[in-house]
Amino acid sequence: MAGKDRDAPDPAPVLTPTSFALLGLLNLQPWTTYELAQQMDRTLSRMWPRARSKVYEEPKKLVRHGLARATTETVGRRPRTVYRITPKGRRALARWLAQSADGPVFESEQVLKVFFADGGGRLDTLRTLHDLRAWVHERTMVNVEVGRAYLDGSAPFPSRIALNTVVGRLLDDLLECLDTWADWASGVVETWPDAPGEAPADQASLEATLRQAEARAERWLGSGSSPPAQP
Repeated sequence: MAGKDRDAPDPAPVLTPTSFALLGLLNLQPWTTYELAQQMDRTLSRMWPRARSKVYEEPKKLVRHGLARATTETVGRRPRTVYRITPKGRRALARWLAQSADGPVFESEQVLKVFFADGGGRLDTLRTLHDLRAWVHERTMVNVEVGRAYLDGSAPFPSRIALNTVVGRLLDDLLECLDTWADWASGVVETWPDAPGEAPADQASLEATLRQAEARAERWLGSGSSPPAQP
């Protein structure tokens, strides 16, 4: 029987985006499970939030698939497991990056409450919008801290500043969008009666939203072409 072709592509195991997120972190440097969870909280939670329990499960899965290896080290008297990406893991990460990806999924309990505001009162909705703006402010301060760290050279992984700037711009634009919307929505809700279900239709806002969507569609379609083509 002929030996396995070493240059043949490895069969890709069935992994989740969370698996590849951790592979991406391991591609930067070795980490313990605790450190991986910290990195998920510090950075990836802004674009891929996951429960810590999932983060603790994934490294073992990567090891089972041969995409990472685990070694035991001792710090003082305490042992710890450190995970490192393997060549097979790097190939799997590269294949994933080359594939098409699903679109974003927006999730917000606060926006969900505004959508069903007719089941409560006007003040409830205003409090929800206030809480959303407070959350935006909290996340904004994190962005400011991270941005300043990169400018003064104290941030980790300075070689990734180009990548982090591209993604950071999107994350900050989303915060700006949410803050602008919550501010506008608060002004609208202030004019509502105590029972939101009795609020009159806002024809002007509906027409403005439609015009905005139509203008965006026109930018894509142009003279009847498809949305932006892949490079």
